[in-house]
Amino acid sequence: MATKTDYYSTLGVPRGASDAEIKKAFRKLAQQWHPDVNKDAAAHDRFKEINEAYQVLSDPERRQRYDMFGSAGVEGDPGLGGFGGFADIFDAFFGGAAGTAGGRRGRPSAGSDLRYDLRITFTEAVLGTEKEIEFPVLGRCETCFGTGARPGTDAVTCPQCNGRGEVRSVRQTMLGQMVNVTTCPRCHGDGRIVETPCETCRGDGRTERRRTLRVTIPAGIDEGHQIRLSNEGEVGPRGGPAGSLYVAVHVTPHPALKREGTELIYDTIVGIAQAALGTKILVPTVEGEEEVEIKPGTQPGTQIRLRGRGVPHLRRQGVRGDLHVIVEVAVPTRLSKAEREALHAYAEAAGEIVAEGGGGILDRVRDALG
Repeated sequence: MATKTDYYSTLGVPRGASDAEIKKAFRKLAQQWHPDVNKDAAAHDRFKEINEAYQVLSDPERRQRYDMFGSAGVEGDPGLGGFGGFADIFDAFFGGAAGTAGGRRGRPSAGSDLRYDLRITFTEAVLGTEKEIEFPVLGRCETCFGTGARPGTDAVTCPQCNGRGEVRSVRQTMLGQMVNVTTCPRCHGDGRIVETPCETCRGDGRTERRRTLRVTIPAGIDEGHQIRLSNEGEVGPRGGPAGSLYVAVHVTPHPALKREGTELIYDTIVGIAQAALGTKILVPTVEGEEEVEIKPGTQPGTQIRLRGRGVPHLRRQGVRGDLHVIVEVAVPTRLSKAEREALHAYAEAAGEIVAEGGGGILDRVRDALG
């Protein structure tokens, strides 16, 4: 291995380059200098340098040693100076894995993700809660322990892909050999075949059952939010990893309170006399009713803020919104004789000019009959 090579210069990236920038530069140079594409006599050595630089800079530990000690920090590392890292090379050319004899083995497929729709009350959404949910799921077969094979037998290596889980086809093009990598059609990417299936799960390694879980609903969650529970979905066939369970939350609206983010809104109506003289009203909160003072002279549209009575912030612990009480003043459309006389007396005392007689014909008829 050359000891004085500047790997950053080899890839044409600055020392502070991100992993994505290093990978992008490597792919571009690999496409230019790969010996199967570039027939220049120097292409082989040039591609070897590019690959060596990428092997060091793409590995966080090797890169740290190289940055601290230079080439001396990575001398003697296995895999440098050769044609390692073919997965990235094949990614650059074909968008697939290398699939060489020493490449990756087949891996069981992952299980499906599941969705559970959970309805909670408005108060539970604001304050948080715990819920027990039950749902059907494909779980690991208890007879074969997920292998899919009858007890006492084992799965065998797939003869078509030799356990790689993928097959390759090679064809000649004007740019050289092009390799196409596809999932093995016989083992479907597992790399192994069950010749004697388990009688319980019929070789799938899974059986259907019902699962019960307790789910923590965080305070401040809102309509449409989802909670992801990793590895709580369906297990994969023949020992594959489990998917995730997504709990979709639906919130029942509150009969009096409206929510806007972390703020709560309560609209209330008071009479003219209450607004003018002041009063006390009961306001609903998520913790229960709270008495609120309406000060004398309150105007229509006045907002009274109850700090810390709103919704907790989902991602900022200890932060909670406010409850806003919006006060409207009701103007009566019909008055009794006594009410009208009282208002005329108030108008006269206040020097206000009002219509003589007041009220409509229906009010006057009612007064005459009353």
